Amino acid sequence: LEEPEDSNIKVTGDTPYTSASRFEDLNLSPELMKGLYVEMKFEKPSKIQAISLPMIMTPPHKHLIAQAHNGSGKTTCFVLGMLSRVDPTLREPQALCICPTRELANQNMEVLQKMGKYTGITAELAVPESTRGASPAPRRAPVSAHVVIGTPGTLKKWMAFKKLGLNHLKILVFDEADHMLATDGFRDDSLKIMKDIGRVNPNFQVLLFSATFNETVKDFVARTVKDPNQLFVKREDLALDSVKQYKVVCPKEKNKIEVIKDQIMELGDIGQTIIFVKTKASAHKVHKALAEMGYDVTSVHGNLSESDRDKIVKEFKDCLTQVLIATDVIARGFDQQRVNLVVNYNLPTKYDTEPDYEVYLHRVGRAGRFGRKGAVFNLLLDDGDKEVMEKIEKYFEANVKEIKSSEEEYKSALKEAGL
Repeated sequence: LEEPEDSNIKVTGDTPYTSASRFEDLNLSPELMKGLYVEMKFEKPSKIQAISLPMIMTPPHKHLIAQAHNGSGKTTCFVLGMLSRVDPTLREPQALCICPTRELANQNMEVLQKMGKYTGITAELAVPESTRGASPAPRRAPVSAHVVIGTPGTLKKWMAFKKLGLNHLKILVFDEADHMLATDGFRDDSLKIMKDIGRVNPNFQVLLFSATFNETVKDFVARTVKDPNQLFVKREDLALDSVKQYKVVCPKEKNKIEVIKDQIMELGDIGQTIIFVKTKASAHKVHKALAEMGYDVTSVHGNLSESDRDKIVKEFKDCLTQVLIATDVIARGFDQQRVNLVVNYNLPTKYDTEPDYEVYLHRVGRAGRFGRKGAVFNLLLDDGDKEVMEKIEKYFEANVKEIKSSEEEYKSALKEAGL
């Protein structure tokens, strides 16, 4: 495991915590230790884990706002935090994790079940039902699982119908917290859930994890979460050094497809690739072109049914497909270690002209998980795209190298990225 150096993690909080250089330092149950070593095959905590886990587990269990690189082990921090706080003999919900997408909820559930395999701790997924015949919220049985992981709409519904008891809740986790608390994200739902819990149980611990926290969200968190410990990394240290970023100017839309087919995909020893697009029409266009070239391609976007989205993501994770074309439904938190190439067919923007810096960073983070090598190609069409790219470079203080059309330049770029 090559780990990116989070050398600039800044810690604030008034309680003295000792960093955990080994999992043995955390006073975990033997069953949890077995899960970490046997199932997860971990050897020692990553830097973010070493710093944050003692904060999560040490009384008085203060709230925590934690930001760290994509792929640095954030999921383990809060999953292990939840598992360590649960009393397996009490058949009541004690830990709740809220995620912005069903894909992320599914992924976190997989990690929790693997890590907690020997503990007897049970977990339930709260996402929109994709199966016919599933009990609607009013008729379903009350939740007895120790841990619940889900999306805000379903969780709110279960709480409204008194199917999710909150009296014994010890820990509430927001994954991709910046999106969960943003005005154009799930802020209202998140606040309602926090208030409902606080009404019956004021002593729960809140953990907010994300790779990005913009200033607006930081200010909001400061007003909502009282006296938290905080871990932040410098903005310029967020983009992983192991991921090489490039930009390619394309005269016409069709040239983008040509660049993907003839230059990027054909030249390197490519593992798995994610191509990010803005619309499902673009997804369809790229899918058709690459499928005709003989690539195993699938597409995922918000218009698909839940079961289709689950199936497509699983096939990609099981390496049955080589290329995944996606809208930003999986930009955040999607963890597939064999992805070493990301193509931004369309740059992420807000209101068409303003870059979405957080989404760009999350997309970049799909390649180069845990310090592995990777490359990101940004395909630019016109002056508007160039302007957006310039703003992204300025914001992250990054110099993204432009590649012209020669085959040698692409070969050199892929070689430089270790592909």
